[in-house]
Amino acid sequence: MTAFTPSRTLRLIAAVGSGYRRVFATSRVAPLLSRPNPVRHTGFDLDLAIERVVREADDVVSLTLADPSGADLPSWIPGAHLDLFLPSGRQRQYSLCGDPADRRTYRIAVRRIGEGSREIHELEQGKVRVRGPRNAFPLVDADSYLFVAGGIGITPILPMVRSCRRRGAPWRLVYLGRSRESMPFLDELGALGDVDIRPDDEFGLPDIITILPLAEPGAAVYLCGPPALGEGARGLLREINPAASLHTERFSPLPVTGGEPFDVRLARSGATVRVGADESALAAIRRELPGVAYSCQQGFCGTCKVRVLGGEVDHRDRTLTEGERDGSMLVCVSRSTSPSLVIDL
Repeated sequence: MTAFTPSRTLRLIAAVGSGYRRVFATSRVAPLLSRPNPVRHTGFDLDLAIERVVREADDVVSLTLADPSGADLPSWIPGAHLDLFLPSGRQRQYSLCGDPADRRTYRIAVRRIGEGSREIHELEQGKVRVRGPRNAFPLVDADSYLFVAGGIGITPILPMVRSCRRRGAPWRLVYLGRSRESMPFLDELGALGDVDIRPDDEFGLPDIITILPLAEPGAAVYLCGPPALGEGARGLLREINPAASLHTERFSPLPVTGGEPFDVRLARSGATVRVGADESALAAIRRELPGVAYSCQQGFCGTCKVRVLGGEVDHRDRTLTEGERDGSMLVCVSRSTSPSLVIDL
């Protein structure tokens, strides 16, 4: 009989564990069990084929991605997103806007507004590496829902509406945009129900004060779009519908609050950059290193994590563990409590 050595035991355990994770990731149970902790920080790394590119509106294209072998993709729940690793090395995050019941493909939609999005608009075929799905904007259980989407903010909302319709939950969607030509998925939404479409060139600039009262008592209210859309919404909803809950997702960095200026020295080059009281360390670093890695700019994806070699960090992220915070920081949101920091860049 062949001896069963410890090393072979470990290899067997690793193989079984890997197989289990693969089966679990593609099961229908995975999204249900992941609800209590919706943000998966590591995700699944996948090389997916670009199956289809569709122009959905002015400056908006959708990409449909699939496993090259035709295998089922890891399951997801409404509100999830993917991290895309682009050919240039940039990393960007985009909400999944397809149907969670479709296990064969993922769909994202991208408006052309920056370098990363322009690169995606130029993709026509080939493969892209993705990480995910991850979810920091999950659809909660509620008796009714009010969805408010501004422009490309419709992308995480669309699967939520589809889920509510599928399970018979009462919902209402107010969809805002510059013009109908700039608003993706109008036809698709029209097939799901009576959607309140309010383009600016027909209705004027949106006023959240007139929209929030549309929520039923105790409803879950989801806001996704430009920062101006959600300004003051939480306080107003608390006044007019105290039993309701507000859920928001932003496509831009949070404004810096309680900031003090400090210096950041880049250890590898010796350069020192000044971080203003009202700007992030990332913004200041990018003046010296435009190609520094970053993605969400809101402190949860971990892309901008750097080693800290000196100084005291004011940690403001939602991602790093206590152990990781001893010697690391996310420069998109965290700051310094000392006059200067030294980081490994």
